[in-house]
Amino acid sequence: MIEKKIIIAIDGFSSTGKSTIAKHLAAELNYLYVDTGAMYRAITYYAMQQKYVTKEFLDKNALIEDLPKITLDFVYNSELQFSEMCLNGVNVEREIRTIQVSKLVSKVSAISEVRRKLVEQQQAMGTKKGLVMDGRDIGTVVFPGAELKLFMTASPEKRAARRYKELLDKGHKVSYDEVLENVQQRDLIDSTREDSPLVKAKDAVEFDNSDMGLREQFERVYNLALLKISEA
Repeated sequence: MIEKKIIIAIDGFSSTGKSTIAKHLAAELNYLYVDTGAMYRAITYYAMQQKYVTKEFLDKNALIEDLPKITLDFVYNSELQFSEMCLNGVNVEREIRTIQVSKLVSKVSAISEVRRKLVEQQQAMGTKKGLVMDGRDIGTVVFPGAELKLFMTASPEKRAARRYKELLDKGHKVSYDEVLENVQQRDLIDSTREDSPLVKAKDAVEFDNSDMGLREQFERVYNLALLKISEA
């Protein structure tokens, strides 16, 4: 009998390790992995290039008008063994992970027209199931019928420390206080925006990983996934 495939939705606050868990889980299950945060970051990077967005300014109408010109693709990197984000045919994986993009992404992702464009693309990716997708509104908006929903959380301080180390490891110059402020600001914007705010789906399993190692997290999530697959 052919094993049934499911959709796994992983939501939660920034820097909770959603992408790391989702990547490992997708690889173990041989599922497609989609990092929706990279999609919003890529559009933010585009807006920054066009000078449509700064800390003090957002030309929402100009960005909305340009949306049909923006193409996003995930291109698999066989050396790194994961897919990287390409914006209009150019690999921007490194550029979209900077603190500068992090400071503006919540502002851009709050635009309803941006969310609509990306949600349509995300839903199209799940037509055949066998998908692990992480983001802010996957279990509530993109795939409310997902067979397994997870909600990741951790204290702002723990998340900032992880993000700070990650940025330093990648050669970005940034201070811990700057990262903590960014984490707290993103939490506020993501949780209070009018369109698709970050909320835990009623049927989502909550993971507070403030004091949980990656292996423990993965084992718990993997076992949950196997159970849901067996029930499908």
